[in-house]
Amino acid sequence: MLQSNWCRLYLLIVLSAQCVDASGPTPPRLYDIVIATGLPHLEENLRYTVIRETRCLSDRDLSSIFPILAHASLANCALLHERREDETISYRLVCSGGSGTTGSATWQVSEHVLRGTLNVKLGGKNMTFFQRVTAAAVGECPASNALP
Repeated sequence: MLQSNWCRLYLLIVLSAQCVDASGPTPPRLYDIVIATGLPHLEENLRYTVIRETRCLSDRDLSSIFPILAHASLANCALLHERREDETISYRLVCSGGSGTTGSATWQVSEHVLRGTLNVKLGGKNMTFFQRVTAAAVGECPASNALP
């Protein structure tokens, strides 16, 4: 009987571990976002561009939040191969079409702040740049307008 109870307990632990994902997606929150783009190869006054916005985000949005990914030079690129480890989420920049462009993005995720950096090296050129995103939580997302 004791062995049977141990087997049941073991089975319960194994099954519950498969159902719970502690690193699952978080619900969207409203963030104050600052995005800085750095181009180290340009003159001092042209090196950095800063964008500021407020919008709702969840950690599911982290692979697509970098605005530079919408630029024509990265049209065939996407952040893929997500890896989560503690409070760090990382991606590899994957580009199709043989451009030779490479890169990666790393996020530090905490309860109130998301910090991410995308590093890119354009293929065929000796050009590197980065985009840094800092998103500070400022509240809950506004309720969506529900249809009657």
